[in-house]
Amino acid sequence: MFSADTLTRFNTIKTPFYYYNLDVLGQTLKQASTSAGKYNYHVHYALKANSNDKVLELMNHYGFGADCVSGGEVQRAVDCNFSSNKIVFAGVGKSDDEINLALANNIFCFNVESVAELKVLNELAVAANKTARIALRINPNVNANTHKYITTGLEENKFGINVWELDGVLNLLNNLSSLEFIGLHFHIGSQITDLSVFKNLCLRVNELNQHLASKRITPKIINVGGGLGINYHEPDSQAIPDFEAYFGLFNQFLEVQPGQEVHFELGRALVAQCGSLITKVLYIKNGIKTNFAIVDAGMNNLIRPALYQAYHKIENLTNLNAAVEKYDVVGPICESSDCFGKAVALPPTVRGHLIAIRSAGAYGEVMASDYNLKPRAEAVYSV
Repeated sequence: MFSADTLTRFNTIKTPFYYYNLDVLGQTLKQASTSAGKYNYHVHYALKANSNDKVLELMNHYGFGADCVSGGEVQRAVDCNFSSNKIVFAGVGKSDDEINLALANNIFCFNVESVAELKVLNELAVAANKTARIALRINPNVNANTHKYITTGLEENKFGINVWELDGVLNLLNNLSSLEFIGLHFHIGSQITDLSVFKNLCLRVNELNQHLASKRITPKIINVGGGLGINYHEPDSQAIPDFEAYFGLFNQFLEVQPGQEVHFELGRALVAQCGSLITKVLYIKNGIKTNFAIVDAGMNNLIRPALYQAYHKIENLTNLNAAVEKYDVVGPICESSDCFGKAVALPPTVRGHLIAIRSAGAYGEVMASDYNLKPRAEAVYSV
């Protein structure tokens, strides 16, 4: 992953920092675009995964749309020159100000998640003398078989309109004159590596699409969300997900009506493997049972291990010998959860060694905070 020249360059940069390999990102986006293009699929990039300007610049270059979940993300997409007709706005709790911002920018579609939101959106659209295009986010009750915090498609989750509400919502839309119903939207979770889960989603979507067809309703858009996972254990040998298999599965099992478009909202799968968090060892603290490698990055720079108990591959970039010792790699934050990995096998590691925490291109920089008043880490790019 890291060339000798890159490692030499790392030694001149203040740690911690996020490193983005733009070549890996470009190759990933090219493959995703090519694979989706075979089936005329439309892909919106989920800004919540990474809203770094250079990342968004490449997304726009490869023709991806923008999937936003806040007014701030809508504004960032506009500022980064995404076409308004490629911006979609989802989220269970859109504020009035956020909705008005999106209306003012004439975005392509609002993914609406409740009856209450429909009524508010219609009121605001009337006041703005606008017609808002909407897709109804349906909760399909499909288990994503992933971490409970990133499962979004079960009835117990806060997201979406329940299937049993759909007919009533469609009747309500007849009385909401400033809303234009154009699609159905689904998203069942994140970091899904078992493609059979997406087959189950397709079958559920087919049932609902057929139900609407029986009522002579054919939404233009079927948006199946995202959720495709990556291999956190093998960030080099599997740097790019199997987009051909992913999009091919939807082509095989999703039954679309004539004239319908299929849309996706991918995030992590596009950006995770291009990024690493580079940090430096401050101290080695040896114990009877545990040796600690205390580094200068913390959960304020990458919260996933603390929040989800997520795995990230950890590498010593200074000592490249075979791993022979085990360390708990921890940060400086005053929380016991500030731990990137336990019993991590590394070569003998000492103060000053550089450490790479891999697959940090998604939900790394974008979730950073200044907790403990730690300064935000800089972003550094491949040259």
